Amino acid sequence: MKLCVPIPCFFNTLPFETAVEKTAALGFEYVEIYDWRQLDFAAAKDALARTGVTLLSMCTTEFRLTDPAFRQSWLDGLRESCAAAGALGVKKLITQVGPDTGAPRAAQRRSIIDGLRAGAELLALTGVTVMIEPLNVRVDHPGYYLTASAEAFEIVRAVGSPYVKVVFDIYHQQISEGNILPNITENLDCIAHLHAAGHPGRHELQFGENDYRNIFSAVDRAGYTGACGLEYSPLLDPEESLAAAKQLFGARG
Repeated sequence: MKLCVPIPCFFNTLPFETAVEKTAALGFEYVEIYDWRQLDFAAAKDALARTGVTLLSMCTTEFRLTDPAFRQSWLDGLRESCAAAGALGVKKLITQVGPDTGAPRAAQRRSIIDGLRAGAELLALTGVTVMIEPLNVRVDHPGYYLTASAEAFEIVRAVGSPYVKVVFDIYHQQISEGNILPNITENLDCIAHLHAAGHPGRHELQFGENDYRNIFSAVDRAGYTGACGLEYSPLLDPEESLAAAKQLFGARG
C-alpha cells in the first residue's frame, strides 16, 4: 500500500504545480485532486513529470446516478472526465451516486447500476476505473443515497465490470457502520482506493478513535496494493501533518 496526498486538503491556496513540488519534497509520490477543470494541463503535466509524482485520481463532473433523468448528464461528464484523465495519465475517477430522491430504494439502486453499466464500455476503451463512494449522512452528507459499504459492493458486483469499483473511505464508514477491517479485507476485489481521516472531526489520523497503524497493517497483510488518500482537514501545519502521517504509516506492523 502507498499513501496519497489529496491536494485540496493540504495546499488548496497554492497552484497545483507548487503543491506537487511541496508534496514531492515531503517524500510522497502520489496525489489526487477533485475538480480537474481548474488545472492548467500543460503546467500540471510538466510538474508531474519533473517531480516524478503520479496523479492517481480525480472526480467526475456529474454525480446524480440515483435519478435516471440525469443519466445522460452523468455519461457526458464521464466522457469529459475520461478524456481529461487520459491527458493527465490518471487511471481512476471518483463519482458520488447522488442524493436519495425519495423514490423506492430499489428503483434508485437500479438507476445507479444501469448508469454504471452504460458507462462501462467507455471505461474499458479508455482504461479508466470509476469508483463509487459510500458517504456518511450523520455528520457530513445528509440526504445522500449510498451509506453502506455492503450495498456499494453489491452494486459493483451487479455491474460486473473490472472498471467499476469502490473508494472505501474509512472515516465515512467508521461513522456509518464501523466493522472497518472485515469490510475492507473481505471485499478487496471491489475496492480500488482508500481514504482515511480521524474520527471525530475529520482531522489527523492520530487524533481519532481508530488505530490506523493496525488498519494499515491488516490491509497490507490482506494483499491490498493500492493507495490510501489522506483526506482530512489538518489541525497541524500541513507539512507537519503530512510528515506525522508518513511516520504513522511507517510504524505499521
